[in-house]
Amino acid sequence: MTTDIDRPERLHGLDALRAGALLLGVVLHTSLSFFPEQIWIVADDSRSIGAAILFFAIHLFRMTAFFLIAGLFAHMMLARGGWFGFAKDRVMRIAGPLGAFWFPVMVGIVTALIWNAHVSGLIVPGAPPPPPPTYDWTNFPLTHLWFLYVLMLFYVAVLILRAPFAMLDRNGGWGRAVDKVTGALIGPWTPALLAAPLALAMSLDPNWVAFFAVTTPDAGLVPNTVALVGFGSAFAIGFLIDRRRDLLDRIAAWSPLYLAVAVVSGVYGWVLAGGPVVTPMGEPTEAKAIAAAVMALAVFSSAFAAMGLCLRLLSGHSAIRRYLADASYWVYILHLPLVMLAQVWVQDWAGPWQVKLAGISIGVFAVCLITYELLIRHSFMGQWLNGRRVPWRQGREMAAVPAE
Repeated sequence: MTTDIDRPERLHGLDALRAGALLLGVVLHTSLSFFPEQIWIVADDSRSIGAAILFFAIHLFRMTAFFLIAGLFAHMMLARGGWFGFAKDRVMRIAGPLGAFWFPVMVGIVTALIWNAHVSGLIVPGAPPPPPPTYDWTNFPLTHLWFLYVLMLFYVAVLILRAPFAMLDRNGGWGRAVDKVTGALIGPWTPALLAAPLALAMSLDPNWVAFFAVTTPDAGLVPNTVALVGFGSAFAIGFLIDRRRDLLDRIAAWSPLYLAVAVVSGVYGWVLAGGPVVTPMGEPTEAKAIAAAVMALAVFSSAFAAMGLCLRLLSGHSAIRRYLADASYWVYILHLPLVMLAQVWVQDWAGPWQVKLAGISIGVFAVCLITYELLIRHSFMGQWLNGRRVPWRQGREMAAVPAE
């Protein structure tokens, strides 16, 4: 039997990047309660600009890198399974979890909100409860599961565009032309090229907040334009790169330059944003255009730096990294209510914010990984979420394989 270790097409570095992008979501959401100014439901007694810097650094690249490799994996699955197999797999493993877990996640989030309101004195015992919020298609709360919804939109677009392209490419000429264009796009100039349309979308959006770079479409069934352009561009270029696997070596080779550009543009973007300021920049101005250009460059240079560095440093097989890659999907689905409940619990405790942030993150990771091991990995849920169910004996054998 051929294992994942033996299959040469297994991209361990990209598995690691996908896992990192999802797992860093725990740290990112935990940091919100420690911002110097309250922007989150929970405001901890211990606050620092350091928490905002940590959030900014993670948020800058995390989901753009995720959609970059999501596009690559989408083309890989489409090539292997055809349009029907691809559609069936995506409905089961992406749309299915979104439908199944959205309500339990919302129950957990609402529980944390109510508890926090009691702790903060916003709800007085015996007083009538506030009226419940009203939702429609413009503000429907997708929560942190928004990425599953956006992925489904991108998958539908792929399937729609696939048919006319297949008709035009019967002799392979269009495909070869596309591959040449993709090759020309990948180089030290890649982040700047991809940043141009994103910067335009940012500068034209009156609700754009520079600190958040690409605004996550977590409310409403129509994603905002900045998110569609930013994440859509990343998904599309990832989809095309899978047709030219040789370009992965080029991305890895240029990763030090991408990282340098990401650091410089990221620091400059922080300065132009004014730090953790969440006020929209309003109508287009020259200052807003400059901030948009810098932030867009920081977004794509950091995403490609993360991709290239993972390809350079994490391309070998590691049992631990593979386990975390498998677990990351479940961890991300489960984590936000747990993070919020923990934030409410510790907000009045004495202690530095770094210790409280680490404690919440480690505790949430522990709960998520324990439930993954006991409830998900070796059951039908593992087959559902990860595409495979690992038998208990095989799980122990895999754990015994030393990491490289």
